[in-house]
Amino acid sequence: MIQKQILLAEDQLIVRQGLKMMLEFDGMYKTLEANNGLEAVQLTMTHHVDLILMDVRMPMMNGIEAVKEIRNTNKEVRIVMLTTFADEEYALESLKLGANGYILKDADRENLLMSIEKALKGEFILDGQVAAKVIPTLLERKQSSRTEIPFLSEREIEITRMVGEGLSNAEISEALFLTIGTVKNYVSQLFTKLDVRDRTQLAIYAVKHNI
Repeated sequence: MIQKQILLAEDQLIVRQGLKMMLEFDGMYKTLEANNGLEAVQLTMTHHVDLILMDVRMPMMNGIEAVKEIRNTNKEVRIVMLTTFADEEYALESLKLGANGYILKDADRENLLMSIEKALKGEFILDGQVAAKVIPTLLERKQSSRTEIPFLSEREIEITRMVGEGLSNAEISEALFLTIGTVKNYVSQLFTKLDVRDRTQLAIYAVKHNI
């Protein structure tokens, strides 16, 4: 079994140690630790990291600034924000900058591991409790109307909506009776047509434009 390496960027030692214990319990993951955003950026540059669990509020460099710095040089590493209800504004900003989703700090081990597994597969992670609060905010603030959306076929709109709901390519394939390869082609075409770089930005696009 090849272990995935996860970077824990969290300034509260007791929270970081708790996460480390949960992640390393069954030997699936190895962990690196960062006490602030600056350390997270530096470790990402000097170590192979598959996924970062990034706290939003940290000293020296917060999670938002760290996401921006990391995405300037590393487009591949998955970044999942650790947030609280009070941090929703910061969580939204991090998604715009290239984070791949967010989960609540008080998530239990089962939900934490499931979220990490999905993120490593390329899925967009959105905690249900936070989504119920955040998505209406996004809809209220949508920056453009449906009339400004480039022409999309009914199938493209359907797939964009499903990506916005957090479905994986396999789940979309099953729901629409398409091959996974066909779904991947549609998603790639949507990246180009909508000028977005990844599934996270496509999901945000879907929410903003009420698709």
